[in-house]
Amino acid sequence: MAIGLSHGGTNVYSAGARSNQLWVATKDGLVQLERESVGKWREVQRALRGQHISAIVFEKTTNTIFAGAFFGSVHASADGGKTWERRDNGIAYHDVYSLATNVVDGKARVYCGTQPAHIFVSEDLGAHWRELPSMRAVESVGEWSFPAAPHVAHTKFITFDPFDQNAIYACVEQGAFLKSTDLGQSWKQLNTVGFYKDKSRPVEHFYDVHRCLIDPRKPDNIYVTGGAGLYVTHSGGGNWERWTATDWAADVYPDGFTWNPKNPDLMFVSAAEHNPATWRKAGPAARAEGKIYRSKDCGKSWERLGGGLPASLKHEFGALCAEEVDGVCAIFGGTTGGEVFCSEDNGETWALIADNLTPISKKGHEWLLAAAS
Repeated sequence: MAIGLSHGGTNVYSAGARSNQLWVATKDGLVQLERESVGKWREVQRALRGQHISAIVFEKTTNTIFAGAFFGSVHASADGGKTWERRDNGIAYHDVYSLATNVVDGKARVYCGTQPAHIFVSEDLGAHWRELPSMRAVESVGEWSFPAAPHVAHTKFITFDPFDQNAIYACVEQGAFLKSTDLGQSWKQLNTVGFYKDKSRPVEHFYDVHRCLIDPRKPDNIYVTGGAGLYVTHSGGGNWERWTATDWAADVYPDGFTWNPKNPDLMFVSAAEHNPATWRKAGPAARAEGKIYRSKDCGKSWERLGGGLPASLKHEFGALCAEEVDGVCAIFGGTTGGEVFCSEDNGETWALIADNLTPISKKGHEWLLAAAS
């Protein structure tokens, strides 16, 4: 079995046995790691060299692997990663930020999110794609933007309702948190006004939407990481609260987000100490100070994890995923410095399982931190 560690792909896995293959999305293609023993992995192959890989997903009914690339479109492998082919007929924009796959009425559907922020879907394993144009019909679309040039929003993350095969969620950075209940034929914007956890002041329309998790026990419970915290609704999006850890700065940058799907009270989030605007201003002195946090009460409180993670890290964790087996999570974090850290005991202890890779990163973040020391 295999799992993927990527910025915009699948970030929650569940299996009957621990996977022995890890595909890592880097700035210079895919790196396949193979387990040797607990906490020890070795590199076995590389693929798609020269492509900055944004997303990895595994289509479970056919075992097809899909990889998206920034400015490189969509690629697929039908033989476990030995060979790859470009599959993007019908995709109008080839700057791919996110991929997701789901099975609807027994048929595989693969989704692709791009910059500019659009969504495309394929029902034939990527041979042909069509756009879901109604995503661009939501009221706020004219306000979607992104702080860095060229100031164009992107579809950063796509996921699904665990109880409703017709329900899709999309995170647009920056601009909107969207839901469709009809397989993308129409969309509703959910990021409305809410309140801070202590009810002291309102949270205005939160625009910087990163990724979300839908509670498999009660899908009205939705958790979204954004540019400055964790946004939570227990009403399916009717009202939101902003939750933070006690040591998070006002401009904390929580991005990677995963949990134990069998026990969603156990959450993990990766966060940079400050947002990328701060890194940009710092120039050669830029430090992300990336950290991984754990919550055992579904986001109400958080603890910073150590146990082998660096006490001070110049880089950001650009990708985070978890694999649940028999109720225990293995968590993988990849950095803009090309390192991969792994915990196989719910985050208690960590090992560095790969380094000297090219950056594991959202496009642009790696060069903001490249000169840091």
